[in-house]
Amino acid sequence: MIELEARLRVVPMNDTQLSDALKAALVAKKERLAKLRTLHAAAGRPNRVPEDPNKPLPLHATRRPPLKRSVPQRPKAKTTK
Repeated sequence: MIELEARLRVVPMNDTQLSDALKAALVAKKERLAKLRTLHAAAGRPNRVPEDPNKPLPLHATRRPPLKRSVPQRPKAKTTK
């Protein structure tokens, strides 16, 4: 949407066809965004109650563990006293 607004600002004054097309696209995009926002807000997050409390949650429902570093880290600098 930001790109459309920026493009609309720099349209040449004599190019009304391009200006009208960009305005129509911007209005359509704003309508789609408003519709998606209302759908998203209405959906919310359902309360997650597993059917079987002993059964673990699926992998996509849990936090992902941090990635292991593939590049070895430099050893800590030795302090000399």
